[in-house]
Amino acid sequence: MSLSAERIEAIDVVRGFAVLGILLMNIVGMGLPATAYLDPTFAGGYEGADFWMWSINFVLTDGKMRGLFTMLFGASMVLIAERAEGQRPGPVSIHYRRMAWLLVFGLLHAFLLWWGDILVCYAIAGALVFAFRNLTQRTLFIGGVCILAVLTTLNVAIGIALEDLRLAASQPGAAPADVEAWAAASFALDPPAEARDAEIAAMGGGFLEAVGGRASNLAFIYPELLPFEVIEAIGQMMIGIVLFRSGFFSLGWSVGSYICLAALGYGLAVPVTAWLAWRAWDADFDVVVLNEMGAWSAIPRPFIALAHASVMLLCLRQGVLGPLRGALAAVGRMALSNYLLTSLITTLVFCGFGLGLFGALSRAELMMVVISVWAFILLWSGPWLRHFTYGPFEWIWRCLVRGRIPPLRRPAEEPPG
Repeated sequence: MSLSAERIEAIDVVRGFAVLGILLMNIVGMGLPATAYLDPTFAGGYEGADFWMWSINFVLTDGKMRGLFTMLFGASMVLIAERAEGQRPGPVSIHYRRMAWLLVFGLLHAFLLWWGDILVCYAIAGALVFAFRNLTQRTLFIGGVCILAVLTTLNVAIGIALEDLRLAASQPGAAPADVEAWAAASFALDPPAEARDAEIAAMGGGFLEAVGGRASNLAFIYPELLPFEVIEAIGQMMIGIVLFRSGFFSLGWSVGSYICLAALGYGLAVPVTAWLAWRAWDADFDVVVLNEMGAWSAIPRPFIALAHASVMLLCLRQGVLGPLRGALAAVGRMALSNYLLTSLITTLVFCGFGLGLFGALSRAELMMVVISVWAFILLWSGPWLRHFTYGPFEWIWRCLVRGRIPPLRRPAEEPPG
């Protein structure tokens, strides 16, 4: 294997690891009412094994795997643009066609399979970040860090303001405006049981009922949360471009640098995030405290994400992954297909037109679904790529972007990857 191929494989391995890790958090939104994603008391259980699953995910995966995947999206965006230089159509045309069709995929995915789709966010953020891809590494890094810092400051300020609003609304003779504002905020943070039951009923019904249930969630997500997600993704993609150009994702850093970054993430950022989780638990998962701790957790989040990536890259460099290396690389090369197929599988598991398990499994029991999906993804990706050049959805995406149908079946003499 050439050095170039090995470096590309390193990116695929980390991407495959991130694709698997994202499901640890996504499964909560797929199998339980939406609010349970943030509030463990809403559904799914928060004691015993369920508490430990919430704690582990809050500390190690919540926002970290998505953040790592977003950084890799920025890296891949630049890699694809570089490959398109000197070709027709050129990198600008190719990129914006890709983002346009990714937006279409994302909207279909959100309404038909899962409301927690990230592709719409990536399409919007990717279209905006691309214009800045040729800035210096220093400028991109400072810009990305500043964007994330401003966003975190805003979210923390919102959390503090919610606490102040609740206090003001609870005072005797509280102003009607404060009472009304807190009622609206508390409904969004802690919906009544009727809303939870209605979502379970919708997802337990037929296909159209499930689409309606997702549409109800998206009616809140798109205007209220999507702008924040896009801003965060822009910052993370900018940092991802810098990491790619500096050689981080392609084994270009020294062993000592990877070790230092892993030590920073696990030695400092993980304990800080664990303390935030303890604060939420100590407050009996009060929704305002949960929201505020979630906002603060954005500070250590990138360090934990990069610590995960550093460990994977060190394992890859030391050759200790064994057969898992090829399996993860195949998963990473088919990231879009595996992401969408995961949603298709879980839709059939949880919705009423499938097994109808939505809302029926505890937080810990959902991990059995995760393990089963992981097994499928790891087992099918490699054999598929031994026979075909692209994943099925990557091939469709390429057809739409290029306006022609490239060969799907791999020539017999051509190796995968």
